[in-house]
Amino acid sequence: MSIHAAPTTAAHARTANVTVVDSVGCHFCADAQQAIDELAGEYALTVRHVAMASADGMDLMQEHGAGMSPLVLVDGTFISAGRLSRGRLRDALDAGGYRILGGAS
Repeated sequence: MSIHAAPTTAAHARTANVTVVDSVGCHFCADAQQAIDELAGEYALTVRHVAMASADGMDLMQEHGAGMSPLVLVDGTFISAGRLSRGRLRDALDAGGYRILGGAS
């Protein structure tokens, strides 16, 4: 499990806790990380990676009925499993009020 905070340079009200349950060699997982990295300049994010093969990863996959990785959660709410929809992630971040004030739009 690893945790990192995306760099932010502008003021923001809240920080989204994004959990990514991923697996080694998963191209959808690499794509999800790229999508999160792209949004990190616009939204205040803390990202936690959990290995799918770990006990925590297996518990999260089962809890959310995810059939494949990556499982992506924002503040514990299911966003997607498998290929991450950038639009769906952006919608969840907008709805949560995580946009960095003065960030890209």
